[in-house]
Amino acid sequence: MSGPSSVISDEAARASYLRDAESKAVQLFEAIEEHLVRPGVSEKDVSKEIYDLGFNLLGIKTHWHKRVVRSGPNTLCPFEENPPDRVIQADDILVVDLGPVFEAWEADFGRTFVLGNDAAKTKLRDALEPMWNKVKGAYDANPGMTGEELYDIAVQSAEADGWEFGAPIAGHIVGSFPHERIPRDKIALYITRGNDKSMGCSGGDGLRRHWILEIHLRDPDGRFGGFFEQLLTA
Repeated sequence: MSGPSSVISDEAARASYLRDAESKAVQLFEAIEEHLVRPGVSEKDVSKEIYDLGFNLLGIKTHWHKRVVRSGPNTLCPFEENPPDRVIQADDILVVDLGPVFEAWEADFGRTFVLGNDAAKTKLRDALEPMWNKVKGAYDANPGMTGEELYDIAVQSAEADGWEFGAPIAGHIVGSFPHERIPRDKIALYITRGNDKSMGCSGGDGLRRHWILEIHLRDPDGRFGGFFEQLLTA
């Protein structure tokens, strides 16, 4: 018979699994930056190389969402779109968004890279992590807030620093693979407008939901965007 102690144990184990999955994702992204981020190769080819690198380095066979590799103006496209393949340029900005699965536990991790020394692209890239930390700080101060409240904080934080927020969501749940599916009618599983449920509520299994926080920033002139995402909770 399960009781409070078993629930606590399950919660601790789930958080540990998610942190471990993210730690491995960090290793993968470090290797991507070192070996694969370069000009003169197409986004599609880099995506294939990422799959091979992940398999050889960490044994990754499954990604729970499509591998996203986008450069230049393609960085403005929403996740759902599939823009035409593009060759990465010498002064480009590049977004990589992956959902690798490690031993049945999901990670969801995204970073932005800049090739060359373009000041505007570098400024946007360098704004992403501090913005993520700022929004996380607001969440940590009130973890019972709704998904809509956190989304509005993300949008307002971006605009206060002179950026546009570039997506209709600022994150979603994450967990064991396959996690609770996120069909469009389940707003409660997104950090987005319309989600009036506390982010601290339990999932269908009775355990605490864990969340990914995404920061999407757009150049105010609409030329390119950037992206930073990682585990908000756990």
